[in-house]
Amino acid sequence: MRNKFKILLIFGTRPEAIKLAPLIKEFEKYAEIFETKVCITAQHREMLDQVLKFFKIKPDFDLNIMKPNQSLSELTANMIKEIEPVLQNFRPDLVFVQGDTTTAFVGALSAFYQKVSIAHIEAGLRSFNKYSPFPEEINRVLVGHLADYHFAPTEKAKENLFNENIKKNVYVVGNTVIDALFLGLDIIKKQGEEKFYKFFNFLDFSKKIILVTGHRRESFGKPFENICNALKEIAQKHKDVEIVYPVHLNPNVRKPVFEILKGTENIHLIEPLEYPYLIWLMNKSYLVLTDSGGIQEEAPSLGKPVLVMREVTERTEGIEAGTAKLVGTNREKIAEEVSLLLEDKDEYRKMSKAVNPYGDGKASERIREIIEKVYV
Repeated sequence: MRNKFKILLIFGTRPEAIKLAPLIKEFEKYAEIFETKVCITAQHREMLDQVLKFFKIKPDFDLNIMKPNQSLSELTANMIKEIEPVLQNFRPDLVFVQGDTTTAFVGALSAFYQKVSIAHIEAGLRSFNKYSPFPEEINRVLVGHLADYHFAPTEKAKENLFNENIKKNVYVVGNTVIDALFLGLDIIKKQGEEKFYKFFNFLDFSKKIILVTGHRRESFGKPFENICNALKEIAQKHKDVEIVYPVHLNPNVRKPVFEILKGTENIHLIEPLEYPYLIWLMNKSYLVLTDSGGIQEEAPSLGKPVLVMREVTERTEGIEAGTAKLVGTNREKIAEEVSLLLEDKDEYRKMSKAVNPYGDGKASERIREIIEKVYV
């Protein structure tokens, strides 16, 4: 009897868990071919656990690495030390890492040290500014040069890899975040929506809902204050909207957000949302203001215009396709672009009907088929 092909998926944050969940489920469907194991670093503990629970994923290795106020150097060193024995004991044929986190970089580096093949999900994203986003831009560049298989979400991402002379085993498959979105909404539909309406009972759904998310390191300080002042201006000018902002736990985010926005009548500052509540609310929203990478890809699949509160984005395909618009952290620009979408139906229709360049929800299936063809 032929040995099963051993796969190890290494991740540590909520976005990674979301984007790898459908891939884990896909490989698990083919248990007669693949032995699939999950290793989590728990770079984000609480938020990661929520996603694992929602998608019913049980980690085989839980390194529980996160400590308060850990520097990037400490985090990196601790991960290298903890991942090594997992690789030595399980001896995978292929390690999957996702995106651009410290876990993705260290997972790839550790696999390389053990001479294990590496597959990179969401390969080829580039902002071409090594300090923005920080440290993510350099993480993904380094993973790109360590990986053996590159699963690019778009042709543009593939082109970026080719420009860095990464031309072998590069596949355009779409982004697994869309797979996760459809899978998540399907789970919600089966569970029923009553608990979601109950959870958001402070919102008037007859009004236009604006969902806001913001947490980027490069926006700490003055840029975040600008964002908050823009939100205040929008809320005061447009009384027919409800702004919902699940506020990230980082004190660099919470301090300006609560100082500037607390007490504004139609702004709701709430705790970070579990993934199912976030995608349910996104589906009910009129538009989305964000600096998150994943949301730039998810919201257009639901026909929601996205205004990106960053100076640069590595997800330029959405900008080019017209599903997203880069507004930076300039107060006037943010307020102006939100007003345009609230007041100009044609402008809104143009963005909401644009075709999402990030895929059709079948990326995981394509990845599994490629691996099966190559190895099995």
